[in-house]
Amino acid sequence: MFDKKTKSYTDLLGKTNRIVEGTLIKGDIISQADFRLDGELTGNFQTIGKIVIGPAGIVTGDIICKNADIEGKFNGKIQVAEILNVKHKASIYGEVVCGKLSVEPGADFSASCKMKTNSKNTTTSDGQPRSEEANQ
Repeated sequence: MFDKKTKSYTDLLGKTNRIVEGTLIKGDIISQADFRLDGELTGNFQTIGKIVIGPAGIVTGDIICKNADIEGKFNGKIQVAEILNVKHKASIYGEVVCGKLSVEPGADFSASCKMKTNSKNTTTSDGQPRSEEANQ
């Protein structure tokens, strides 16, 4: 009568992966869940969720994610669909593309930054909607 969607085992536990300090990964990571990295990643990372790079975390490569909190070191290109939070201990080098950016005082933010606007809410000076190409 009622079609209830059965939750998977990982849905019941909560979806957060964790790489602890002292772990070195060379290669790409693709995850459907949130991710906390306190170790070192040399490679690319992609998730539809959030990545947290802890104070001991180091990433050298490209990141694509929905949200990100960075407290460690990052070198590469990061694309964040929504909010990038850069904590005061963070070091960011490379290229940043994000929806919203928060940088705490004391962070080392040495990157080019491009803010993506929401095309639904963007208009030109004459009130006409701006095309997606005009926002890039």
